[in-house]
Amino acid sequence: MFFLQMSGFPGSGKSTLSRMISQMTGAIVIDHDIVKSALLESFGVDHIDTRTAGKISYNIEWALIDFHLSQGHDVILDSPCLYVEMVEKGTDLSKKHHAKYKYVECYLNDMQEIDNRLKNRERMISQIQHVESEKSFKEWVENSKKPSDSHYVIVDSGQPLDSYINEVIHYLKN
Repeated sequence: MFFLQMSGFPGSGKSTLSRMISQMTGAIVIDHDIVKSALLESFGVDHIDTRTAGKISYNIEWALIDFHLSQGHDVILDSPCLYVEMVEKGTDLSKKHHAKYKYVECYLNDMQEIDNRLKNRERMISQIQHVESEKSFKEWVENSKKPSDSHYVIVDSGQPLDSYINEVIHYLKN
């Protein structure tokens, strides 16, 4: 059993990769944007700010991850990983349920390609529409939080999915 924590800038390919892994392994995907968008739509953006919705979303997601791991399911958290607490919670839940903790970052250091993907996807209310600035993009890309050990995979998600999916599946099985 594994728990996979995804990481990467919005539009870097986390959801596409998560869905493909799910199809190939049967893992359950917990998608942060789905949960956060549901909260924003339920309360209305005038009644709940996005930061509060994000915090509540993560609480819900961690409860779902805990439950699904307790049932013996492989689980994928499809969410950017910007906080050390995210890695800590992921590793703690993995230990609690005797699951292998795995971490994959979708790395795409091409602001124009990211912006193009963001503008051309069907957007949920919680998702950004475009890259705000080159400075914020660089900070985000360079500051994703990674596990302290070196057992993680970084994929070049500017390449076709077929060029790295087998590497990720092999990583998950070991």
